[in-house]
Amino acid sequence: MLSKDLNELKEHIEAAWEDRNILKYDTVISAIEKVIDLLDKGELRVAEPFGDGWKVNDWVKKAVILYFPTRKMTWDKAGPMVFHDKMKLKKDYVETGVRVVPHAVARYGAHLEKGVVMMPSYVNIGAYVGSGTMVDTWATVGSCAQIGRNVHLSGGVGIGGVLEPVQASPVIIEDDCFIGSRCICIYL
Repeated sequence: MLSKDLNELKEHIEAAWEDRNILKYDTVISAIEKVIDLLDKGELRVAEPFGDGWKVNDWVKKAVILYFPTRKMTWDKAGPMVFHDKMKLKKDYVETGVRVVPHAVARYGAHLEKGVVMMPSYVNIGAYVGSGTMVDTWATVGSCAQIGRNVHLSGGVGIGGVLEPVQASPVIIEDDCFIGSRCICIYL
């Protein structure tokens, strides 16, 4: 996406962040939905490698937060399981080359690169999970967490999500890490 287009999206998000009354306008809702779609596709990230560190895109986190009040409650079904929520579930696993074992769930707006394996687990909106990563049984990847490539999140691992405060960095696990069973990783 061109930086001009991203700047326009950012302007809409920042304006809505300052004045929630404009969340009723189609242009603002469309901008928020476009950001979530770009997150889902991995074309935009809440945080991205930058030099020797990471750059956090606060405005993208704001878009995730603003997405909730623009959604209505709906129901979704996965086999015999029924969900009642404001967020859609991801369903494009075949097309994206992600292995998902029953009862794994990822929300729309989370990006899973090709080769991710999800055992019965959960990945929240805004998260990014790199290729070759195993999200093992009962592991959770919180909203906006950034997980690198070839990572093993062992059984019961909890990767914290950080939406608010907006200026807080999300939890970031870099490439080639092993996070042992029952570990909890949070932002401090």
